[in-house]
Amino acid sequence: MKTIFFIFTCVLLISVTSMGFIRDGDNKIQQRQLALIFQHTMGGDKLVLGTPCKNILGENIIIEKFKYYVSNFSVTDNNGQITKLPAQYFLIDEADPLSKNIILTIPGASIKSICFLLGVDSIKNVSGVQTGALDPLNGMFWTWNSGYIMAKLEGTSEVSAAQGHYFTYHIGGFKNGMNTTRMISLELPEKEVRANQITITAEINQWFKGKSELKITETPVCHSPSALAMRIADNYSTMFSINAAH
Repeated sequence: MKTIFFIFTCVLLISVTSMGFIRDGDNKIQQRQLALIFQHTMGGDKLVLGTPCKNILGENIIIEKFKYYVSNFSVTDNNGQITKLPAQYFLIDEADPLSKNIILTIPGASIKSICFLLGVDSIKNVSGVQTGALDPLNGMFWTWNSGYIMAKLEGTSEVSAAQGHYFTYHIGGFKNGMNTTRMISLELPEKEVRANQITITAEINQWFKGKSELKITETPVCHSPSALAMRIADNYSTMFSINAAH
């Protein structure tokens, strides 16, 4: 594992320092690499799967799985110019450290903010079997409902009335009225607009108390598109913040 991290670090350092050009008609547009590092916390502490902790509502829990999709990135420069990046889909998985490090190719100008879709857009939900991050073998696709799970949180809690004291939130749905994708926009610190690497923190407590409360003791399971799934998506859409940029 140490060898894998060393190799990735080397690749990352090479990538974020490289520059390139693309053509827009007769003009060359300079491009550069931007590394995004996702880190997960619970109550401000680093998330460790399988370790007892307490959520913001005071419920004792053990988190076993935490995954979500990010896609459809765009950046805004200091002049307010928005650049939509080529469509890419990434599955961020706490159990896979390498999945939490992604590299984007962005315009060479300084950026003011970064925006992405939390989830998978409707086109990919109805495009048949996919590969890579969207491969159903990743456990993030409902074959019975023909759609992607946008985000997944699983674990156990003594307050859960479900069998085995499990709590399992598989949040999906892409149709009108039940669309659980959420657009996330994050502002960079003003002094770091030329950042080559951004660390984005996802605080899991926001699942339980974001825009509303989600008590495991009352609602330990959500496995289908519904009003509940929409409410949970509203909650976890608030979990992201920029922790560092340089």
